[in-house]
Amino acid sequence: MKILTIDIGGTNIKAKVEGPIERRKFPSGTDMIPETMVEGVKEMTKDWDYDVISIGFPGIIKGGKIITEPKNLGEGWIGFDFEQAFGKPIKLMNDAAMQALGSYKEGVLLFLGLGTGLGSAIVNDGKVLPMELAHLTYRKGTFEDYVGFRGYEKRGQEKWQEHVFTVVERFQAAFLPDDIVLGGGKSKLLTEVPEGCRLGNNQLAYEGGFRMWK
Repeated sequence: MKILTIDIGGTNIKAKVEGPIERRKFPSGTDMIPETMVEGVKEMTKDWDYDVISIGFPGIIKGGKIITEPKNLGEGWIGFDFEQAFGKPIKLMNDAAMQALGSYKEGVLLFLGLGTGLGSAIVNDGKVLPMELAHLTYRKGTFEDYVGFRGYEKRGQEKWQEHVFTVVERFQAAFLPDDIVLGGGKSKLLTEVPEGCRLGNNQLAYEGGFRMWK
């Protein structure tokens, strides 16, 4: 069984099949709707063979279904039939949870995805618990307002990094993880890594997609 993993982000749609083939991507953004995503992925991967698809989605997934529209994409995602659109079996997971699954080693893992927003998930004994910590209140806004990319642009690297350290410390005290992974595309902007943390690798999102079928 060959697996295609799709990582839907607020900046790019990325896809990879198992094996040494490099991942491919095309731009997304606030106008991206599911029909356009499907057309783009089909065109981008038309020379690839795959049997099933894993999709990492930037929103809440329950019972294998999208229940919230994404903040950084267009509308129409709730109720969209991906299996019919692709003509392949589909498994859906929150995008941060998918990268957390791919990053997992042992014990309790806390994953924080520093990207367009803030993704979060816990993996305990190989089982994934997606979370939505991003929109909880923090200071004069939410966690996402301070450690997401908007916070970086508004406050600059130094202040943004201070907030990342503070947020990590709070979650560390709350969840008592054995391992903390700071992933997402903006984690590479950190000049230091908080104690007890390791930097993730966006390639591990694809590994998480492959593990979903195993």
